[in-house]
Amino acid sequence: MTQNPNDSRLLTPGPLTTSQKTKLAMLHDWGSRDTEFIEINRRFRKQLLEMASAEPTHVCVPMQGSGTFIVEAVLGSLIPPEGKALILINGAYGRRMTKMMDYLKREYLVHETPEDTVPILTQLDSTLARDSKISHVLVVHCETTSGILNPIDEIANIVARHARSLLIDAMSAFGAIPLEANQIRFDAVMASSNKCLEGIPGMGFALIRKDALERSKGNAHSLSLDLYDQWKNMETTSQWRFTPPTHVIVAFDKALQQFHEEGGVIGRNKRYVENCRILIDGMSRLGFETLLPPQLQAPIIITFKMPEDPKFDFSDFYERVKEKGFVLYPGKLTVAPSFRIGCIGHLFEDDMHQALGAIEKTMGEMGVASGKPSSN
Repeated sequence: MTQNPNDSRLLTPGPLTTSQKTKLAMLHDWGSRDTEFIEINRRFRKQLLEMASAEPTHVCVPMQGSGTFIVEAVLGSLIPPEGKALILINGAYGRRMTKMMDYLKREYLVHETPEDTVPILTQLDSTLARDSKISHVLVVHCETTSGILNPIDEIANIVARHARSLLIDAMSAFGAIPLEANQIRFDAVMASSNKCLEGIPGMGFALIRKDALERSKGNAHSLSLDLYDQWKNMETTSQWRFTPPTHVIVAFDKALQQFHEEGGVIGRNKRYVENCRILIDGMSRLGFETLLPPQLQAPIIITFKMPEDPKFDFSDFYERVKEKGFVLYPGKLTVAPSFRIGCIGHLFEDDMHQALGAIEKTMGEMGVASGKPSSN
């Protein structure tokens, strides 16, 4: 059983639909200094490193809060006050990193491409060659603004060739898109409990190269977001510095168990790819068009262009589909009016087919003949 009675299925990039096993794990209270709880923390930190083939070189540092908390913690901890970042942007989450850098009062440059366009690699290469002051490159692996999958391997190769530090926001990709430290060089990868690993919101984590973290002592702008201090305390006491999100962590431990039972990254990717295919094929039959071509589409969330039919109103469409048990996601693009449908969470082929049935029925209720977008 995936759902509690009357629960909607969340076709979003997170929070997302969780399994009944994950939900049930939260029905117990835990002491933060309990030996069993400490063992759960040790176990999930080790598993996350193994997932990225990062155990020999990196350490796992968790942090209370949403994914944005861990991204800001990494930027504030690893980029020194005298550092300079180059931020590759093709969506809202890249732009959010510029706001963080403004708060941190760190210097940065921006390379921005449209939301349906990957970073220009030749520009990245030439900028790093020209500006020796750039110490860090920041990039989003899967930018959920559009669902685009950025070419992390090529970006990492360029950054490594110029001997700079690469920090990857892998929030919407980690656990479903392969990312291995023995193949892609990075100093930090940031993700959270409530995305492709199918836990609940409330905890982020970073896989950080150990020597980079050791050099970061004294950089942090905030006690709460100091990842060096968080790591040292965990290494010496096996405990969190401040009250941990106990129920989130125990649910995450249960979600990771199911992740491994499914076949790890390969198994999770296979299910999400099939969910994505079913949604795109089904929506195409209804006339809808995707923003992205197949080669750029990650199996995480799909952006569909708004129909040109004047009878289509997204707010009405959203509410009608929700009444049928499915929650969609508004668009966030500047390049085109759009809405999004997620492929992730504890959802399977039958859920995707049922969602398509709900969408088709809703279109009939609204008198929308086709999802075809405007040609303009």
